[in-house]
Amino acid sequence: MQPHRFLASALFALALGAAPVSASAQGFSDSQRGEIEQIVKSYLLAHPEVLEEVSVELSKRQATADALKHEAAVTENADAIFNSPRGVTLGNKDGDVTLVEFFDYNCGYCKRAMADMLDLLKADPKLKVVLKEFPVLGPGSVEAAQVAVAVRMQDPGGKKYLDFHQRLLGGRGQADKARALAAAKEAGLDIARIEKDMNSPEVRATLEENFKLAEAMGMNGTPSYVIGKQVVVGAVGLSTLKEKINTARCGKASC
Repeated sequence: MQPHRFLASALFALALGAAPVSASAQGFSDSQRGEIEQIVKSYLLAHPEVLEEVSVELSKRQATADALKHEAAVTENADAIFNSPRGVTLGNKDGDVTLVEFFDYNCGYCKRAMADMLDLLKADPKLKVVLKEFPVLGPGSVEAAQVAVAVRMQDPGGKKYLDFHQRLLGGRGQADKARALAAAKEAGLDIARIEKDMNSPEVRATLEENFKLAEAMGMNGTPSYVIGKQVVVGAVGLSTLKEKINTARCGKASC
């Protein structure tokens, strides 16, 4: 093996947390260690692309570790994620793939992602969609989520909920109790009942359940999705969501 190749291999091993290149390295004198450090420094200055290769490999390994962690979390919480009566189910309730979206009514990316969700519902008759309120952007978001859960309690079938959801998430301005109630009124819901229900134990339990699930899967922002055993964080766009759905359905990006 050429010296620079040996050194590259050693750098990879050290950067990736592997065992030391040689157990006898601990027996090096101070002067020998100094010489080795100088060799490594000189090599990196002459071949900075090695650091990029190490960074890419680290990213790959981290992505693999995250995927395994997410899969384990989804498996452990599958019933609550996919079948909890506290979610709002749209599309094919017996669909072969379920897309679960965690969202916040004040999330700008969620507003754009709503169009993706609606397009998927129209284009994929085998898809089940579950919506879960995840208000992380302040008191107004919590108020809007409380109203939304009260809407679900009044409309478990989801038809009026979807109308309400589109009006509130698609509207302008900061979402809060007042705007959420206005959207509910426009969707034809009983406002007096909503105001009574939004402070109920069921609303509190729903939001607590959603936060616990999000925490278990490492979600720290919205929108976030669970598709099959995959956790997808961010507004990744329609094409990527389709690929994830296909992966859950047939094991590849295109079925």
